[in-house]
Amino acid sequence: MSQVVDFTHVSQAGVERSPVAAALAGLRANEARYFNNKYDHPFAVEPAASEAGAKTVARVAHILQAERGIVIASPALEATTFEVEGIRWDYVFYESGLSINVLYTLGDSKKRAVGFKLSEGMDVPAELGKFKFARQKSKLAGTIRGSFFVIKGTY
Repeated sequence: MSQVVDFTHVSQAGVERSPVAAALAGLRANEARYFNNKYDHPFAVEPAASEAGAKTVARVAHILQAERGIVIASPALEATTFEVEGIRWDYVFYESGLSINVLYTLGDSKKRAVGFKLSEGMDVPAELGKFKFARQKSKLAGTIRGSFFVIKGTY
């Protein structure tokens, strides 16, 4: 069952297994606020073990493997897929505190990318060690470290 993420009252429900649960919940709320403000779109997540969640996790894992040979070691906790303004967004939130999003424009193959965000307090996972991470401050999530790569294939 999906749950709309409330960015005004941050809840750890769904990510409480994470050792950085508060920061991961803040990161998830930060994403919800972004989609609310930019697109007026509610950000709803569901357990990664659900049928829809598992499909999203599998699609993200396939893109990571095909594009860069990356396999995420941490278990997925929550996932979501939605389309807004011609862009399909996939999000997966992992137990380690990692968030991965896939921005996939449906009409323009030049704007497709995978983004990584690390919750405050987590180390860079070994599988992402070759990426450089920029820092940004968030009232909801503290310091977020982020990186990305451009998708070259078609999925």
